[in-house]
Amino acid sequence: MAPPITVTLPDLAATAALAARLAPAARPGDALLLAGPLGAGKSAFARAFLRAAAGDPALEVPSPSFTLVQSYDLPGGVPAHHFDLYRLAGPAEVPELGWEEAREGIVLVEWPERLGELAPAEALRITLSPGAAEAARIARLEGWPDRLPALLAGLPVGLPGA
Repeated sequence: MAPPITVTLPDLAATAALAARLAPAARPGDALLLAGPLGAGKSAFARAFLRAAAGDPALEVPSPSFTLVQSYDLPGGVPAHHFDLYRLAGPAEVPELGWEEAREGIVLVEWPERLGELAPAEALRITLSPGAAEAARIARLEGWPDRLPALLAGLPVGLPGA
């Protein structure tokens, strides 16, 4: 696996821009695992990703905090599923949400630590943490070694593993 890449996101627009940059590269079977504390920007990232993937900046993307999963039909017939696993006790509850079927499309998972052994090894792992300024975030990306470096070309990135 390639070393992690760290990107500084100065504001919400930068977080959305990163999500929009990654969306066209997502393929059926891909999983994006969004980790970080409450308020780190996981839902904002997922919302921007789904809007970019759908080609619809006005797409309604409600948080799946209570429904646990929201599904979307993307262009080309690719389904996308946005999971919020915060309320789950652990991986034993994940199959009930249609996890195996969802994996045929693109999945975005908030609170991926609840997946346990169900977490796909080939996933793109994105850890968001608060930055120095109020709206700033630090994104640490791991995975997609054949795609990620080209997708982030031209962005100011930190040292691998930073």
